[in-house]
Amino acid sequence: MKITFLGTGTSQGVPVIGCRCSGCMSDDEHDKRLRSSILVEYNDRVMVVDTGPDFRQQMLRARVSRLDAVLYTHEHRDHIAGLDDIRAFNFIQKSSMDIYAEERVIRALKSGFPYIFAEKKYPGIPQVVIHPITAEPFTIGDLEIIPVRMMHYHLPVLGFRIGEFAYLTDFNHIPDPEKQKLKGVKHLVVCALRKETHISHFSLAQAVALIKEVNPEMGYLTHISHQMGPSRYLMDELPPRIVPAYDGLELEV
Repeated sequence: MKITFLGTGTSQGVPVIGCRCSGCMSDDEHDKRLRSSILVEYNDRVMVVDTGPDFRQQMLRARVSRLDAVLYTHEHRDHIAGLDDIRAFNFIQKSSMDIYAEERVIRALKSGFPYIFAEKKYPGIPQVVIHPITAEPFTIGDLEIIPVRMMHYHLPVLGFRIGEFAYLTDFNHIPDPEKQKLKGVKHLVVCALRKETHISHFSLAQAVALIKEVNPEMGYLTHISHQMGPSRYLMDELPPRIVPAYDGLELEV
């Protein structure tokens, strides 16, 4: 299985419009972060987790020519706003796109993109097939997906474990029973918004603590804001086997 980080930034991306902090002014390409998303390639299937506002740019940059499914963690705009651009794959593949999301997220998609779900559809709009999911495991082809329930302030969200890889973004609390789903994971991705505590996201210290508790072979930080500062300095603060992910990073797991 191959994982590509399409975006590793927070809701505003990095750099932030109009900001001149050290993170935003960095000339290091590792500090140019689009909104958080990953590409999963397994055998002959290609999936993405979340379609944020940068989805089109991410697909072009990663040269993705085929997409079989979209999984959604939650309904915030920085994770769903790019849904319209799946129509390119409808045209290329001459098929509808499989969408996997919780019922609440599906309602948000229908509200945010009413024309996609209208009874009388305008020609050329995205074509989707909705698959409601819960926190129970499900399969896409022969690939098992294990959702991990977390809390994003008061909003229930999902992370996903796929084999020995787990992706957890946009949360500030994970119950102990859900941590058990991470046992044996070798590659763990955890959001780390900034160094200071935050009301709805893990801080750097909280992300590091969870990774140490799960004890994967490697831990990766994502959903990183400009407040974290340049990556080259962040690397010096991290313990062994934990690194900040960056856009374009590829993992073979």
